[in-house]
Amino acid sequence: MASASPANSQLLPRRPVSGKARPETRFDRRLAEILAHGTDVFYEKGYEGASMRDLSRASGISLAGLYYYFESKERLLYLIQKHTFTTIVERLKERLQGVSDPEQRIRILILNHLEYFLDNQKAMKVLSHEDDALKNGFGQEIAGIKREYYRICRDLLDKFKEAKGLEFKSRIAVLSLFGMMNWIYTWYNPRADAGAAELAQQMADIFLQGIYAAPGKAASRKRSGSAS
Repeated sequence: MASASPANSQLLPRRPVSGKARPETRFDRRLAEILAHGTDVFYEKGYEGASMRDLSRASGISLAGLYYYFESKERLLYLIQKHTFTTIVERLKERLQGVSDPEQRIRILILNHLEYFLDNQKAMKVLSHEDDALKNGFGQEIAGIKREYYRICRDLLDKFKEAKGLEFKSRIAVLSLFGMMNWIYTWYNPRADAGAAELAQQMADIFLQGIYAAPGKAASRKRSGSAS
């Protein structure tokens, strides 16, 4: 989808991994504000129910002004999703640097995920409910980022499994973990539940205890031999 909109070449600024990032511009700051308003509108009305006029009213920016930043609400949703998933992946990569213990790396994954979710609960609800709204190149690009995140998480589980001599399906383990983490916005209550660090520790304990209960490779081979 070609357009002359500056938003086609500039995205919401995110935390740099290398420490080297282009200076934040007035365009970046304004776009960040618009994306925040867009998240609120999608959260309240849903993607299908929201319109560019709704966003104009929420942000206080004219329709012409909004079209300067992006040409459609689909691109707005794309920018929200790209910023979210890219930020989660980059922060995880940064945090994993220099950490070699397989269990600790899984705990870092869980903490990184939960911290972002709890700090951005409206955005996470929008992403969870509008997962398949993007079409064409927008949807393909977001799917690629999500596949990268899945591969990182699966690799962490594979390395843990190998180090501990366990036998379980990494795919099932990863998707089960995502199920635990992704729906936290449906039940999390800051007045009753712990903060991200303690919650991540408890969730990691529950998840890892289940993984540790998986049979070791020797036990799996013995059971397989008995069945034959």
